[in-house]
Amino acid sequence: MPRLRRAGSTAIVALVLTAVAACSSGSPGDGLGSDRALPTDIPAGTKIVVADQSERQQVALAASGQLASLPFEYEFATFQGAPSILEAFRADAVDVAWAGEIMAIQSLVAGDDVRVVAALQTDNGLNMGIAPGASNIESLADLKGRRIGYAEGTSQQAFVLRALDKAGLAVDDVTLVPMALPDFPDALRSNQIDAAPMSEPVFSRYMQTPGATALPRTETGDLSDGVSYLYSSDKALSDPATAAAIRAYVTAYITAVDWTNDNRDAWIDEYFVKSQGLDVADGQRILDASGPTSFPRLDEDLIAVAQQTVDVIDAAGELPRPVDAADAFDLRFDEVVAAAVAEIGATHTRD
Repeated sequence: MPRLRRAGSTAIVALVLTAVAACSSGSPGDGLGSDRALPTDIPAGTKIVVADQSERQQVALAASGQLASLPFEYEFATFQGAPSILEAFRADAVDVAWAGEIMAIQSLVAGDDVRVVAALQTDNGLNMGIAPGASNIESLADLKGRRIGYAEGTSQQAFVLRALDKAGLAVDDVTLVPMALPDFPDALRSNQIDAAPMSEPVFSRYMQTPGATALPRTETGDLSDGVSYLYSSDKALSDPATAAAIRAYVTAYITAVDWTNDNRDAWIDEYFVKSQGLDVADGQRILDASGPTSFPRLDEDLIAVAQQTVDVIDAAGELPRPVDAADAFDLRFDEVVAAAVAEIGATHTRD
């Protein structure tokens, strides 16, 4: 198995230095325009670098048996948060990545060439953790005047803005404290902030902190569409060999994630227990909250969902310039997603 490389925001320099050697190793040939059909031929020696978070992709692929059958060479780089992944894309250090919905908007605002190549949807998996010393925060309205951890360019950003809107609060009614996602738990424990949105499994680990609480799901369950994306870049997709490998990766990852739907106990053991250090009860609770994963079509309906997120950020005055969500999607991959879903008997929509 190729060497697993871990990379957080402090390791981006190392990724940049190795980008030329590690990324898009297929022959560029004549280049592949975005208006041309995706190739299927993967030449020997083609390699892609996959940006992962909390080892979620690599564990799902390995546990489902998909990793062993990938028809190309690969390397995983583990990141914490979409901003560091976006920096790696800019450095041409990764070819494909899994990240939240907000990275699509962040890349459009920055004028980057990152594109959505597949979508995954669960029920909202984000929670609002409350600091041990702020247990009197029991509703979204109680956030008025409080300090909230805020990470621009992440799905947590949109979650916070939706939370304020639902509570009838403006951005000026709270103190948004900019920080990186990995810093949220320690900032709560040390009373630097009063509340912070967190995804799993970070949230479950934080809730093991003495005195830690969270807003009830009745308050926060409708604050996210539960959508995350697989991304690639125009540069990677312009290389025929790399584009073919990414096409194959999309199919393999959809198959792997659907395996987790059908093999819940094995997934809890392999991922939440062995990889993330949680117990079986944590894994069961997380999956109960998120529900099974579906795989939306890359179509007008999904683009409309993404545009709604754009509009939420814009309404809060947090969007530096207007963007069109449609520009973030490579719609050539819709038929790849549709074929994979049909072959394995998965679903495009939530029940």
